[in-house]
Amino acid sequence: MYFVDTIEVPGLGNRGYLAGGARSAVVVDPPRDVDRVIGAAAGRGVRITRVVETHVHNDYVTGGLELARITGAAYLVPAGARVAFDRTPVADGDVAEIEDGLALRALNTPGHTPHHMAYVLESAGRAVAVFTGGSLLIGTVGRPDLVEPTLTGRLARAQYDSAHRLAAELPDETAVLPTHGFGSFCSAAQAAGGATTTIGRERGSNEALVKDADTFVAELLAGLDDVPAYYAHMGPLNARGPGPVDLTPPRPADAEEIAARLAAGEWVVDLRDRRAFAEGHVAGAFNFEAEGQLATYLAWLVPWGRPVTLLAASTAQLAHAQRELVRVGIDRPAAAATGSPAEWIRDGESPHSFPRGTFAELAAQGSDEIVVLDVRRDSERSGGHIRGSLHIPLHRLRDRLSEIPDGTVWVHCAGGMRAAVGASILDAAGRDVVAVDDGFTSAGAAGLPMARITAEEAHERTGVEAEAVLLDVREHAEWAAGHAPGAVHAPLSELARGGRLPRTAEDRPVVTICRSGKRSREAAGLLAARGVDVVDVLGGMRAWVEAGLAVVGGSSGGGSAAESSAGSDAVTGADGSPAADGHSGTPAVTDGSPAADGDSDRTTGWDGSPGMPHARSSANGSSAPLGPSPAAHGTPAARASADAAARLA
Repeated sequence: MYFVDTIEVPGLGNRGYLAGGARSAVVVDPPRDVDRVIGAAAGRGVRITRVVETHVHNDYVTGGLELARITGAAYLVPAGARVAFDRTPVADGDVAEIEDGLALRALNTPGHTPHHMAYVLESAGRAVAVFTGGSLLIGTVGRPDLVEPTLTGRLARAQYDSAHRLAAELPDETAVLPTHGFGSFCSAAQAAGGATTTIGRERGSNEALVKDADTFVAELLAGLDDVPAYYAHMGPLNARGPGPVDLTPPRPADAEEIAARLAAGEWVVDLRDRRAFAEGHVAGAFNFEAEGQLATYLAWLVPWGRPVTLLAASTAQLAHAQRELVRVGIDRPAAAATGSPAEWIRDGESPHSFPRGTFAELAAQGSDEIVVLDVRRDSERSGGHIRGSLHIPLHRLRDRLSEIPDGTVWVHCAGGMRAAVGASILDAAGRDVVAVDDGFTSAGAAGLPMARITAEEAHERTGVEAEAVLLDVREHAEWAAGHAPGAVHAPLSELARGGRLPRTAEDRPVVTICRSGKRSREAAGLLAARGVDVVDVLGGMRAWVEAGLAVVGGSSGGGSAAESSAGSDAVTGADGSPAADGHSGTPAVTDGSPAADGDSDRTTGWDGSPGMPHARSSANGSSAPLGPSPAAHGTPAARASADAAARLA
């Protein structure tokens, strides 16, 4: 018999594990606060005989060395990891006996790091679980870019090979138990398909196991997100060997000391709920809620080593925050206070406050002297954003405050937590601010103009009778393979060289579309800089086909208005001349031609972001509805759509 207990670390999106039998146990990837692990072992009535690391971690401080010291357990670390302390080096194929009939077998699985190791739990010689660390996660893999930039491409391919090794060598029923993937930025994507999985399930769904190597690597590298700044300190700290944790209460600070620390430029962090903070707080304090991803975002934003003073509603909230922060190397707060702002400000002073709002309330505001600030990450904004909003990711905000125009700043994120942090930073800098405490999915429904729309919305807003024009920015071969009826062709490569819009698109709202949404977003940015009223289609022609919308072109015999007027509507160069390659308006592919295997427009589904019910006319600046295009499904072009769609898919 055996057991596996999960040690959850939800604030960081990680898991550690306690696994064993009747008398003995091993611990895999323990968190810094090892008292939780010791308590779990005591509850099981087992002795910890081995502590195991899958890799030298980049996203948290390990408790492995301290746990091994306290329990007297052997400390197993991959042999390839360079560390400054005594440990038991582990190589591929090594077996560690836990007790009779229960063992741990090491498998070399580089990719997340060069030295990464997975461990197979074997009961009576049968694989029952595999601790995969940052290699094979649920639906994805660990990111390969946290060690050294020059190694990223090689490690991405190693991740592919490691995932395939695990799938080839382990039975389908083997439980997959990763360390990352539950919100951790060490994951290439967030966990999908539930909290548990098996080798068999991953074999049919994990991106590393269902794609060819080149596609997997290209998409993995293209999808890498921002790296929290504190990660740069985690690997070296773990390699040196972290010291013991001190979770005793910090030294209490009174109002005078809090004011003095703020005056000295230190960080004073209010841990209370964002609603309570907005209603009243110490001027100059920053709001990082104790619940949620406190450790990730505070460690990401605070200059490394800067003293931090914590303000909490209760001693329990303070203790919780301390535990979270030691996991990322913020070991001891400089000072702390509990209670309320009335106890944290000096006599004669009043708490500061700022309003909160919703996207509906933002939509009701006039545009004068209003700045909409989006503090989400680049990857989030690419999925849709409010037209005209300023984008500064939260982790860059303090360094870019000077870029924010005058006016009241409405700060938003995806759900409200990061908006509250951003609002507190702006409030501390003396700006008038409103924290949008609302889910971003409400933005489009509130009537705010969105910079990205769905394929269905694009279909409704463009066409012969509509005010807006659909502008296809793909290259000639892609356009010829199939395009939307009534679309106008203007390749991004020509627009980027200063080419003018086709005449039928001048002085009209424009909806850009490409294959997947990447080039159309770039084209929309170029056109917006020229003063064009423009949005782009989320998911591009892939989403268009997935939505069942008409496609014409190629050998279908459909044709379109754009094709029949190619000579008059061709995109022209900066000097007004036709494209130099001899194709009027259809220059040679320069920026993302179709894939050589013919799958450039394979349907992959689409993400319906909130829509924009109105578009602003570039001619007069007024806001007016864009009417639906005439029904096209009965036309000859629409009847040819099935053939064209088949080519695209």
